[in-house]
Amino acid sequence: MPATPISTVTRFFPTGTTKWIYCPSIANKNAPLRAEINAGTDLSGEIAEVEGWQVSSELIDVPDINSRFTSKIPGRTSADDSSITFYADPSGNDARVLFPRDTTGFILRMDGGDVAGRKMDVFPIRVSSVPKEMGTGDGAGTLTVNFAITAEPAENVNIPA
Repeated sequence: MPATPISTVTRFFPTGTTKWIYCPSIANKNAPLRAEINAGTDLSGEIAEVEGWQVSSELIDVPDINSRFTSKIPGRTSADDSSITFYADPSGNDARVLFPRDTTGFILRMDGGDVAGRKMDVFPIRVSSVPKEMGTGDGAGTLTVNFAITAEPAENVNIPA
């Protein structure tokens, strides 16, 4: 009998679907309440680019005197350096207002949109810096908010109704 195939998924294009929400306060990152999410700010419409927002694991070598092969086991986990690049406004009335240095809270990444029952990741954050990138090229003015991930993110959390 052949192996059971993995479940077929509904494929999607994340651009235009993914929601990025900033919440200043969440009591339980493993189960945010709808009221806490609704009290947040939807960042999606002003985002030019995102970097990081992934959890990775170190690997630890575990050699064995009985083998030439060196096995590995998972070690410490950490979150990649993470940032969101926003479009800048010449008046300064942009993400700088929401994210001055040392701002704390949570960034919610909802890959399938803000739809009850789907999954999201919840990142506890603190703003480390907000550099402005006003170049001389042909692109729009942007600023990048750099975030420190301050605690283990809650991954694959159900989005509440």
